[in-house]
Amino acid sequence: MITVATWNILHRIHADNWGEEAPHRWPDEAARITAVTEWIAGRTEQIIALQEVSGDLLNSLRIALPDRTVRFFRYPRMPTPRRVAAELTEPAEYLALVLDEPGRVVAAEAFPDDPGKGVLAVRTGELLVVATHLSGARRNRGQLDRLARFARSHSGLPMIVLGDFNASRDAVAAHLPDFAVAELPDTAPPTRPRPDPNRSRDIDHIVVRGLTVLDAGVDDSGDRSDHNYLHATLETRGHR
Repeated sequence: MITVATWNILHRIHADNWGEEAPHRWPDEAARITAVTEWIAGRTEQIIALQEVSGDLLNSLRIALPDRTVRFFRYPRMPTPRRVAAELTEPAEYLALVLDEPGRVVAAEAFPDDPGKGVLAVRTGELLVVATHLSGARRNRGQLDRLARFARSHSGLPMIVLGDFNASRDAVAAHLPDFAVAELPDTAPPTRPRPDPNRSRDIDHIVVRGLTVLDAGVDDSGDRSDHNYLHATLETRGHR
């Protein structure tokens, strides 16, 4: 069995620019980074995908997790403060994968239509693990198709895609027909809490090919981020 998780951590500059609650509840960004790092260090999942990772947080994770492999991709777009000065020493934004064993990066790229969203793929053993963050609105349709093409080019491997898709479960399943998208229990909190009932509140997903989702759940991350922590237990097909 394999345990996996995905979490959009909320980059501080994006939080300030969009008026999210976290900056108000955590006026000291260093303290929030410590809280996020402690959360991740306390998790037992073997594979954790992270989105909107600042350089400061990445450095914190690498120091706090010396026994784990941290692979990352830096986006070409630098987040730009529009309201207040950034409280970051290294404001660059990253995708990251935290692994309990070594992994080799096989792809790391931004989407052509959004230099602040993209894909990080790591080969670990006979498994291909992908962390991703897609744009909102209609741009993510083409990005989903790009993910599908990438998956077809690695059809010989079991594959796990973890991330913030900015799309509903049905939309992801429609674009990735060879994959299964983890279903959440009715009692699970949303992966992206927000008050507007007309906007999807489950936009983070665990998507698998060549594996079976045994269970999936969402843990409330409190005020550390605007997303909750999505996790699942997977099984290689044909093995118990």
